[in-house]
Amino acid sequence: MAVAKTGARQPRTDKQRNRTHILDVAQRFFAETGVAGSMDAIAKRAGVGPGTLYRHFPSREALLAALLQARDGELESRRDAIRREETDSSVALARWLDALSEWVTAFDGLPEPLRVALAEETSPLAITCQGFVTVTDQFLRAAQHDGGAQPWVRGRDLFLGVLATAWAGGAALADESSPQALHALMRSGWVRRPS
Repeated sequence: MAVAKTGARQPRTDKQRNRTHILDVAQRFFAETGVAGSMDAIAKRAGVGPGTLYRHFPSREALLAALLQARDGELESRRDAIRREETDSSVALARWLDALSEWVTAFDGLPEPLRVALAEETSPLAITCQGFVTVTDQFLRAAQHDGGAQPWVRGRDLFLGVLATAWAGGAALADESSPQALHALMRSGWVRRPS
């Protein structure tokens, strides 16, 4: 029996297994040390050479993008649930920003590379960020249309605000109440109060 050729070559099993193993190790490593941890240390912990790591993930941003891609499905599910369940557009926007806030704090130090990615079109993280900026814009426009958000606010600014709040919440001067206070402060900036 002849096997039909699909035209697309399937990745070798050991190559895919190496990639998956590196992602598993990097997930645990970044969870323990934050995103500034050494790429060479990840390779060593994974039991592969640096060359193998860099063949799969040519930069820290590529590795982070791959790790976040696995979390994107969860964030997209939350987006869909908010759209399905929430009729108040301002509450929907607030819930989306809460979901984004959890996503950007997956690893200590993650907000900074995401912020940098927004300014660099070539960063592997840029596509992920741009997609979520677009979703933020959609929630924001609905809230603006309904009179629940300031007309001058932009989705990009809200996304950056989430990153800044996440970063500041983890700063040395922050205490346990800082993240909640910063989140409330950001929300009070975009909410439009009835006249």
